[in-house]
Amino acid sequence: MDQFDAIVLGGGPGGYVCAIRLGQLGLKVACIEEEEYGGVCLNWGCIPSKALIANAHFVEKARHIADAGISVSGVHVDVDKMQDWKGGVVKKMTNGVRSLLKANHGEMIEGRGKLIDPKTIEVALKTGETRRVSATKGIVIATGSATIQVPGFEFDGKSVIGAREAVSLREIPKRLVVIGGGVIGLELGMVYQTFGADLTVVELTPSLLPGVDPECVKVVEKKLLARGGKVLKNTRAERLEKTDAGVTVIVSAEGKEQRVECDVVLVAVGMKPRSRGVGLEEVGVEVDARGFVKTNEFCETNVKGVYAIGDVSGQPMLAHKASKEGEVAAEVIAGKHAGKDWVTIPGIIFTDPEIATVGLTDEQAKAQGYTVKVGKFPFAALGRAVSIGETDGFVKVVTDTASGRVLGIHIVGPSASDLISEAALALETVATAEDMALTIHPHPTLGEALMEAAAASLGHAIHIVNR
Repeated sequence: MDQFDAIVLGGGPGGYVCAIRLGQLGLKVACIEEEEYGGVCLNWGCIPSKALIANAHFVEKARHIADAGISVSGVHVDVDKMQDWKGGVVKKMTNGVRSLLKANHGEMIEGRGKLIDPKTIEVALKTGETRRVSATKGIVIATGSATIQVPGFEFDGKSVIGAREAVSLREIPKRLVVIGGGVIGLELGMVYQTFGADLTVVELTPSLLPGVDPECVKVVEKKLLARGGKVLKNTRAERLEKTDAGVTVIVSAEGKEQRVECDVVLVAVGMKPRSRGVGLEEVGVEVDARGFVKTNEFCETNVKGVYAIGDVSGQPMLAHKASKEGEVAAEVIAGKHAGKDWVTIPGIIFTDPEIATVGLTDEQAKAQGYTVKVGKFPFAALGRAVSIGETDGFVKVVTDTASGRVLGIHIVGPSASDLISEAALALETVATAEDMALTIHPHPTLGEALMEAAAASLGHAIHIVNR
């Protein structure tokens, strides 16, 4: 049996970061991965989807840049070439992960691992052989999450697909139905809508993107509808029928059924933790009813020496949260003082326009007993946004009236994914609206909208009428 100081089961954004940090701290570490290093995020999630989203943004800009005096004609999407390019992006990133693991003296073991006891993992290697490895200091479970399949809508890889297949389509569907109006459904649905697909989104709840600031959601929904898309809310996808002409999705709302014709159905109702079949129950690790491994602030499970990080350990199921937990777990195993002590975890939705959020919405803040003041600044009033022709959306700052403390910041608009880092720092440092408003932001930039929104919450924004 091979012995290590620590073993990480899973090579995704939580697992490989944890293994690298363990190596940096001088521990002998192995990282076990059954598919490809980088996990869901790097191979068929975050990175490939954002590559496609960036291309969709270029196409959208080309269609409207004539308003600025630049004529662009003959815009054509070569899907095969785009997918080959995207594959190159992914390969470059996965090779980078492998190089970093090697540089930090991490051993990569390729195969499916299963806990035999709290210190031992048996790996069914890709070669067909079996290998047992043990850890003296700790085993970290970083097995991530998998796409939820809906009964009756099982993936066939062609006409019924999940997110994994959706980032690798080599033909743009003429008619696309997305079941699930959440993050994955809207991100990928709007990509193919931009490329020419007739988009219909079926959402079970009363709103797209449940849990996101409703005002932000309205901006994205308006854009989707303006492009000719359809949104069916409070609607359940009941079943589907495959025909020679494509696929018919039967949906129901208020007791009435409706038939929606399409070529491809993208099922995007969420992700589930991959906690089954890896030996957790056999060694006594507690898993809740939803399949999440229970952990404390140090990423420890109830079984001594077994840790869990990332999607498998609970919401939010985000790559950057997994990576941070990977660092925490590594430092705890190495005897450092570390813990999950963050104030907020940013959330980003790469729709068009983007949505990015930290902290509480105004309704959530009120529900917690705060008296709130909200400052909003529209991108339509911002010089930089006007100059680049991207004026949809706004920045909203939610503050506690009593202390002036910033409780939440919500952005919908251009580069929201980049702007939100300042907002996260504001919450982590317990900044007030005055702190943000008094911080000089360079002009002309999109970041000025944060300063102006904070000032608006105080009643002295310069470039809008204060209310």
